[in-house]
Amino acid sequence: MQTRLDLLTRSLPEFGQDRALTTPVPITGPSDNSFGKTLTRAINEVSDTRDHAGDLVKRFANGENVELHQVMAASEEAGIALDLLIELRNKVIEAYRSVISMQT
Repeated sequence: MQTRLDLLTRSLPEFGQDRALTTPVPITGPSDNSFGKTLTRAINEVSDTRDHAGDLVKRFANGENVELHQVMAASEEAGIALDLLIELRNKVIEAYRSVISMQT
């Protein structure tokens, strides 16, 4: 069964396939605060949150000393983080389409 995060990460490489309309942007130098690094960090944090929630669910199901409210809170946090990332992706795609429509 595919999760929303798997579907999201699978759709990201397809975002820039239309290379005829894009031109390369020169890189001004190494920066720790670039948009790409920030986006990668956000995706990794969402993935880590999802993994942590899954780990808590497994531990709870195995009867380990994990409180139910911790499991529910971690699951909700992972779901909200993923929903936020999906909305971010949607806004980026919407902005991309808006820019492309301006060019034509």
